[in-house]
Amino acid sequence: MTLTGLGCIDRPSPNHGPRPEGVGVELLILHYTGMPTAESALSRLCDPAAQVSAHYTVEEDGTVYAHVPEDRRAWHAGLSSWRGRADVNSRSIGIEIVNPGHEFGYRPFPAVQMAAVADLCLDIMGRHGIAPADVLGHSDIAPARKEDPGELFDWPGLAARGIGLWPQPTAADDSPINLADSAEDVAALLGRYGYDTAESRVLMSFQRHFHPERLTGEPDPETLRRLRALLRMTGR
Repeated sequence: MTLTGLGCIDRPSPNHGPRPEGVGVELLILHYTGMPTAESALSRLCDPAAQVSAHYTVEEDGTVYAHVPEDRRAWHAGLSSWRGRADVNSRSIGIEIVNPGHEFGYRPFPAVQMAAVADLCLDIMGRHGIAPADVLGHSDIAPARKEDPGELFDWPGLAARGIGLWPQPTAADDSPINLADSAEDVAALLGRYGYDTAESRVLMSFQRHFHPERLTGEPDPETLRRLRALLRMTGR
């Protein structure tokens, strides 16, 4: 592992394999651990029987644990897809962020933890040439199965540091919006951005990431404005 200037505690996991030949790192996927304690999450990520892992875990106090070398394929994404391509594990790096998640008492992520996440992300992005738009949440790539890192995650703060995107709608994103027949329109726009629109709960996953004030799974003008803004920002 090559972490430029970042302190990191090695806690190796046996759960990894080779990346396919010729496949490089294109995506950075952020997760929450979704377990009652940090130790329970760390133990599971390093348990061969669990068959799951990530490259790194970030504790609530900002401590970073390294589990899998970046040139190896960790098992964090599961059944997932982005921009029409499956097997996200083969082309991504995964970071687990300690938080009990929706099942065990979901709560805000401490500032010191988010600062450590940001530093780690920037280090990884710089070394692998990962674009800000290719930093995603687990729920983005697996909307039918996952909710993490969730609506309390500070995506705007990360975007301010060049990690991920945060929509900045303008008047150009206002029109045309026709909520009367928006279901097909919204699906087409979500597909253009990268979501697998064959999955259920896709619009909810988008809202969880980009419009957390409104978790309805239904189209509304502001959700559509933010989606259009992201498409404009990325040229998709």
